[in-house]
Amino acid sequence: MKRTAGVIFRTMILLFLGIMIGLLLNRDFATHNLGLSFTANSKIAKVLQLVDRNYVDSVNIDSIEGVSVNNLLQNLDPHSLYLPKQQAQSINERLDGGFNGIGIEYQLLRDTLIITQVYAGGPAEKAGLLVGSKVINVDDQKFSGSKLTATRINKVFRGDKDEEIKLTVVPPLSNDLKVLSVKRDHVDLSSVDAAYMADAKTGYIKISKFSATTDVDFRKALTELKIDGMDKLLLDLRGNGGGYLNAATSLADEFLTEGKLIVYTKGIHEPRTDYFATDSGMFQKGQLTVLIDEYSASASEILAGALQDLDRATIVGRRSFGKGLVQQQFAFDDGSAVNLTVARYYTPSGRSIQKSYKNGVDSYRNELAQRMQKGELFSEQSNLNDSVFKGTPSYHTSSGRKVFSGGGIMPDVFVPADTSKFTPLIQDLSQQQLFTAYVIDRQQPLLKKYPTEAEFLKQYAVSNDDVDKFILYASQTIKEMDSREVKISRDPIKTILKAQTARFKWGDNAYFKVINADDVTFKKGLEQ
Repeated sequence: MKRTAGVIFRTMILLFLGIMIGLLLNRDFATHNLGLSFTANSKIAKVLQLVDRNYVDSVNIDSIEGVSVNNLLQNLDPHSLYLPKQQAQSINERLDGGFNGIGIEYQLLRDTLIITQVYAGGPAEKAGLLVGSKVINVDDQKFSGSKLTATRINKVFRGDKDEEIKLTVVPPLSNDLKVLSVKRDHVDLSSVDAAYMADAKTGYIKISKFSATTDVDFRKALTELKIDGMDKLLLDLRGNGGGYLNAATSLADEFLTEGKLIVYTKGIHEPRTDYFATDSGMFQKGQLTVLIDEYSASASEILAGALQDLDRATIVGRRSFGKGLVQQQFAFDDGSAVNLTVARYYTPSGRSIQKSYKNGVDSYRNELAQRMQKGELFSEQSNLNDSVFKGTPSYHTSSGRKVFSGGGIMPDVFVPADTSKFTPLIQDLSQQQLFTAYVIDRQQPLLKKYPTEAEFLKQYAVSNDDVDKFILYASQTIKEMDSREVKISRDPIKTILKAQTARFKWGDNAYFKVINADDVTFKKGLEQ
């Protein structure tokens, strides 16, 4: 209903372009007599053929092809990329909303796989697999202590639907072995990380990506919040790097009245295509606040930009990433793919928020670090003074408010970054997965004292003594810690440790309830 005839034309062009790219990148193409003069003279094809046939050592031509293609694409723009098979599969599973597997999250600890999350309704839950279980054997073969890798684990737990695997596990807080049979099935991946009532009238929904199931996931969460008495909505897009364009337009449709322009796209090979709201939105009139930050990109910016231009929501946080390019994926027979930029998108007021990439890919990728160095993450005026916005055309919302183009979505309410939560020590502890490891090793007996999530959140507090014990535990992995960093990181460590402990038993909602209780942007969003 939201498509125009231009989409058909675009699809034909993209299909043809995909075929041409596929032919160009085939290493044997130069030897085929296809009667296409521009490809017969392709230097890429000729060089790859020369290397394959004449190079002094044996080489992996597939790998060279990938590097060559990626270098070619990166000279076009930073978001046109070559994706090896495994990376393409991982991205597509994430955006398609599911995969075939048993439905778990895990952590490797001392060469043993330990279950940290079991997806509700998935095969693992149905088989009785519990969070905290250690996997000892798989199909009667030694698994724990066998030099486990992510690749090997994926081969075991993901695969053909309906295939059964036998797991020998040690349940949490037990020394006994238990054998479970788990049959692989389709596992849904929700786009909604958390959904709960932030106060008596305000619902909170955090969306991590824009996938094929985002609108369905959102509607389900919204329905449950309305039952709980929600009048206002706080929509959290912080850290959301984007996803499908139509997922963003579908979500925007939930908030807008019929006929409102959400976004339009156009490119050299794509005529302008407009996306309009329908009359099917579930939250067209309620008060809406959207949280963004410097990692909110692409589809997140489409949604935030539309809601800002149409004066439908208050945007709170920091300037978004600045990605205004639309990619189309073209798959190859070996499972690899190319993500090719095919259009730019424009918000309802006509602005493009794509930041400049004229200084090359490295400069583009370092732009967020440059914002920090210039103080833009800490001062609203520093953002407004940035050369990105000087000399750019003026754009205005439906009510006449000035908005900016060329470098992301500027929030209506600026909230500076809290650097105390992102010290090098905190980052190191997180990257080493030491918070979850500590929960597995030390916090499970504690959780037995709290029958419900509400009791844990209200009654449990991480003490200074608890932090000291955690630091001592972490020092076995991180040998040198700066005492000053430990001091300024104490409060964030308390918050993260409590949040990870809550997540281990009650899931993501409990995690975000702890994290948000100490979050300045969240609190500012509630005030709107």
